[in-house]
Amino acid sequence: MKLTLVCRAVCVLALISGALGQAPAANPASSSPVPYSSVSELNLLLSDLDQASRNTQQDLSRLRVEKWKTDSNTKRGSQADADSIQRNLQSALPEIANRLRNSPDNLLATFEMYRNLDALYGVFNSLTESAGAFGSKDEFQSLQNDLGGLERSRRAFADRMENLAGSKETELGNLRAQLQTARAAAEAAPQAPKKVVVDDTEPAPAKKPTKKRSPAKKPAAPAPPSQSAPPAQSSPPQP
Repeated sequence: MKLTLVCRAVCVLALISGALGQAPAANPASSSPVPYSSVSELNLLLSDLDQASRNTQQDLSRLRVEKWKTDSNTKRGSQADADSIQRNLQSALPEIANRLRNSPDNLLATFEMYRNLDALYGVFNSLTESAGAFGSKDEFQSLQNDLGGLERSRRAFADRMENLAGSKETELGNLRAQLQTARAAAEAAPQAPKKVVVDDTEPAPAKKPTKKRSPAKKPAAPAPPSQSAPPAQSSPPQP
């Protein structure tokens, strides 16, 4: 049952993630609120689990493992199991419960709670068997009752996880139908002709100025020979 639930939950989450990656981002304000019945169911489960946790912590604190009729190695192992369970009930379990209260229909958080309870049940069952074999009758009876409460919570969260997985599968089917409808509408819509817009705002490239050829210079005309003034006539001698 556990493997089936785990595989089913993981597959649903993978499919939803892939579909949401193809779909447009949803507006958080438009997301549908969590149904009141789901919140009420979760609050009842967490209340029962909290009561079982408090009873278990009280009974674990009354254990006298050092007085058990067994070897020291077994005593150390049983005491380590009791301490591990106490730490989980005081730290890890309340943190997961708070995440669930903030997001009641979160499938991952629900699976995290189930996995934690399943791990707790395995260790607690071993400790209870050791108490029955080596401890007092009262210790064994107390732990046996606590183990029953833990088992009821584990099964309840397993059922809730299965219901959430089915709900997510329905949401995924609706999402696929919406995607197919949108794609069909997009393909059927007439495509507008493409318009080619020519941007003529850019200035034309400047033309390189053409250099005008200067006219060839004519050779200078030879200067006319200079006419020397006639020699001045000497006046005749006076008588």
